[in-house]
Amino acid sequence: MSEKHAGGRPSKYTEELVHKAKQYIVSYETYGDVIPSIAGLASVLDVSRTLLYDWEKEYPEFFYILEAIKREQQKVLLNKGLTGDFNSQITKLVLGKHGYHDKQDVGLTGGVNIVLNGTNADV
Repeated sequence: MSEKHAGGRPSKYTEELVHKAKQYIVSYETYGDVIPSIAGLASVLDVSRTLLYDWEKEYPEFFYILEAIKREQQKVLLNKGLTGDFNSQITKLVLGKHGYHDKQDVGLTGGVNIVLNGTNADV
């Protein structure tokens, strides 16, 4: 008889699952993934992405697993984007999730004329 989780159902979170998650980080390509991803891990573990995020909050070890996936994803995107192995627009889109953004500096030139109580003040 399996132990019940506080919410009623037994948890799917096991040492075997943790091991499989760690293996995914280094062998994601064997599962047909071009880059490691949370969605890819969820598919391999046969759980929802929502459950992975719940485990991230509940289990410190799983927090580090998801962080490792994000780091590896970022590294692969940067390297393969720079070598031209990946489509630049898709690479840019996904790197946007990691905080990378195209940025244009837009400056204003010219003055502003402010009238206060009938007196002109150029700024």
